[in-house]
Amino acid sequence: MKRNITPYSDVWSVLAFLLPFGLYLGCLAPTITFYDSGEFVTAVHFLGSAHSPGYPLFLLFAKPFTWLPFGNIAFRVNLATATSAALACLATYHLVIVLLRETIFCDDISFSEFAKKLAALSGAFIFAVSPRLWLQSNHDKPYPLLAFISAIMLLLLMRWREAFKEGDEQPAWWYGTAFLAGLATGAHQTIVLLLPGFLLFVLVTAPQSIRRAREWIVAAGMLLLGGAVQLYLPLRAAAETRQNWGGPDGFSRFLWHLLRRGYPEDPHSRDLSLFLKQLAAFNLPHEVGWVGLLFVLVGLWACWQIQRAFFVYLLVCLASFWLIIAGYFNPQVESIFLTEEFYTPLYLLSAVLVAIGLFAVATKGAVAAQKPEQYGLVHRVVLTLFFFLIPVVQLVSNLPVQNQRLNYLAQDYAKNTLCPLPEDALLFTWGDSGAFPLWYLQGVERFREDLDLAHIPHLVFPWYQHELPRLAQAFKGESGILSAELIFAHLVEKLHHQRPVLMDFSTRYSLDWSKHQPPQQGMVYWLSEAVAGQQDEGAVWKMYVLHRLTPKGWQPDADSQKALIIHAYCLLQSAEDLARRGHVKEAGRLLLLTGNIMPEWQENLKQMRRRYAIPAAAGGADER
Repeated sequence: MKRNITPYSDVWSVLAFLLPFGLYLGCLAPTITFYDSGEFVTAVHFLGSAHSPGYPLFLLFAKPFTWLPFGNIAFRVNLATATSAALACLATYHLVIVLLRETIFCDDISFSEFAKKLAALSGAFIFAVSPRLWLQSNHDKPYPLLAFISAIMLLLLMRWREAFKEGDEQPAWWYGTAFLAGLATGAHQTIVLLLPGFLLFVLVTAPQSIRRAREWIVAAGMLLLGGAVQLYLPLRAAAETRQNWGGPDGFSRFLWHLLRRGYPEDPHSRDLSLFLKQLAAFNLPHEVGWVGLLFVLVGLWACWQIQRAFFVYLLVCLASFWLIIAGYFNPQVESIFLTEEFYTPLYLLSAVLVAIGLFAVATKGAVAAQKPEQYGLVHRVVLTLFFFLIPVVQLVSNLPVQNQRLNYLAQDYAKNTLCPLPEDALLFTWGDSGAFPLWYLQGVERFREDLDLAHIPHLVFPWYQHELPRLAQAFKGESGILSAELIFAHLVEKLHHQRPVLMDFSTRYSLDWSKHQPPQQGMVYWLSEAVAGQQDEGAVWKMYVLHRLTPKGWQPDADSQKALIIHAYCLLQSAEDLARRGHVKEAGRLLLLTGNIMPEWQENLKQMRRRYAIPAAAGGADER
């Protein structure tokens, strides 16, 4: 029997990829952003290892993009993520096509096919403009790649189901699905949470397949074969590559890294309020809108009618994610936001449901309406408007937040931190967003390679100490049972006579300095005996990149806003120090810069001007 196989290279498929990709390209961050960005890009560049669980597949996927002849390395890695996100939208399109294959919109075959492809394209674009995927597409993230692979796995199983219904069971589709599941662990381990859904999909379609022991054994072997991508981690660690997070060249360290043992959480109780917040990390109204949520429910009902195996798959996957992420991991309130990205594959499925729901409602409307003699252009336009109303509304409402094409803040923050440091300095940092942009700027763009950057929370790990070879002698004698703070204190005590030792803003305000107030110089603080005062504070700030700090055309996230506050607060501190020493004009210039970065601080700035008799126009002639 000849099967009706949907082509995968038609014009609609091209649109399902190019529309999201064009949107993402227009909103793409031009360089690193905050959070994990600098660390991921550095790991890709050196083919090292990112934070646990390492993300080997994502690093290997993004690496070829770094060979492109345009943009900086960070932009190229961001482009890799945008590509994977657009591929996930393309997979969404084909999932809808497969699910609607046996449905009929109307008697007009041509118009019915048009309606199906329009619904599928709508589903692809609904997923494209969902806040979570759009946010991930703008900079380096592994979750769009994970969503794409999960959709391909489902398409393979649906292809197996078609063959099975025609009496031609082909277990090779199982094997391909299992191999991709193992491979996807190199993007993120939450792919495991989809496996119960895949298993139930098979059993609902063919209950007797539970007895096919040979096929299940081969599938398990293919799962392990795909999972062999994790061998990248010990192989690259053995090569002593740079950015070797976790040092997983030994079996115990490999498991420590893979199983995320570097992120322990203390046991804590859970009340109903916390549990509801954990469940709410899967936030459909935010991703598809309240109207979209209504069509998700309609889509569930329609899937129950047209393909119950897929219906069971959906419910089992949601239950699996909630059971493990909210139930087993039991994240605390302050870490719930970290779990929101894990649900990206479920948001892809939600976009599929919205498209199915829209198609079901449109079909009911076509049946209820008076049948036209011929479906013409007007009918196509009306149907297009109906299918694309939800994604267009989401596009317009989310665009101001997701457009990152002018976001240079993380790179400027890193450059402002490193630029004025004295030669051969040692800078201690604290916090991911404080350290990772510095890693990128020094390691990838080779800026200020004379410096040593020591991240305090990692000082307890031997693998991290190995990343700082010029501090090897200073690390000798430090006990493995000491806390990171104590190792930091001991290193400062050993080195502050020998070389310039400084710390960043986060370190300054993360530790107790009641006995000794470290002097400020710009955005850093001195710990050496050779303290600030070698340069005038006003002269220091003239070295900084400040012209791109005022966000225009993009909205700062939490860490970007924090960086703006750090810039402004350090400027304010410098201005007050200058004013105390009588440098009124220079203090006025720094206050003007502070006001440009944080306009809401104007009242405080006025109070400081009055306190030190600083004219409002002081320094204004050349402040920008």
